[in-house]
Amino acid sequence: MKGIVLAGGHGSRLFPLTSIVTKQLQPVYDKPMIYYPISLLMLCGIKEILLISTPKDLPLFKEHLGNGERFGINLQYQVQDAPKGIPQAFTLGRDFIGNDEVTLILGDNIFYGNFDVFRNAINNQNTHLNNYFARIFAYEVNDPERYGIVEFEKSTKQIKSIEEKPLHPKSNYAIPGLYMFDNSVIQRSLDLQPSARGELEITDLIKSYFTEEKLGIEVINRGMAWFDTGTPQSLLEASQFIGAIEQRQGLKIGCLEEVGLRADFIDMAQFQEVIKNTPNGTYKNYLNNILSEFNA
Repeated sequence: MKGIVLAGGHGSRLFPLTSIVTKQLQPVYDKPMIYYPISLLMLCGIKEILLISTPKDLPLFKEHLGNGERFGINLQYQVQDAPKGIPQAFTLGRDFIGNDEVTLILGDNIFYGNFDVFRNAINNQNTHLNNYFARIFAYEVNDPERYGIVEFEKSTKQIKSIEEKPLHPKSNYAIPGLYMFDNSVIQRSLDLQPSARGELEITDLIKSYFTEEKLGIEVINRGMAWFDTGTPQSLLEASQFIGAIEQRQGLKIGCLEEVGLRADFIDMAQFQEVIKNTPNGTYKNYLNNILSEFNA
């Protein structure tokens, strides 16, 4: 399984913040936003990751994240000259994907909680459990008209319908910006036609699996927090949430160096080298605390 983080777009809902730096490099409490989706992929065991962004912003990601070596991952980059819809990520990334399955996460989506649902979903996707070749997730919300919505039978998880921002939603389950597809996603994306707004629609891509009865669903339990940080209010809420958890527990969320160590992507010697090259401050102090924990 390979991973793609789509971090393009104009970030118009966050203007004028995004006139300074791209949305996915905005701070969410004490880390850039991009740390959180990358950490999810890493926590699910994905080490090969492609980051897609604009010609203007991609050098900033490269400068900050490098090739991912210090986190124990292989991080590659791809330019998206103009945002033409989420499925474009699979055509731009087709050489990176090769013959593998792929998980895509939007760069402004943050999840917190027990990630077993995602790990299990990857296992199910790799084995094509129940003959499903793609998987979406369902997250219960109280304002479903703002999202893509999936209607399904709760006892069997049989999908009934998928709608994009319906006026009269058939369910309260939103589809977050996290998707898993088999290798046919490349050709399916190439075959898509732009919608009336001139973009390739992720809903159309998902429906191509649904009509063939190849689409599975994984329900995110109520203990999981999900933030789509594309507006000033949601960005503030995510920062406040992350800050409250970190202050209460004394543990960081989305610390890529820590995730790499705990996942055995890097060894202790590599982790010590990372600490050596980290500027003095609270972040370095935290990494030193992790080192002391492992040496205890």
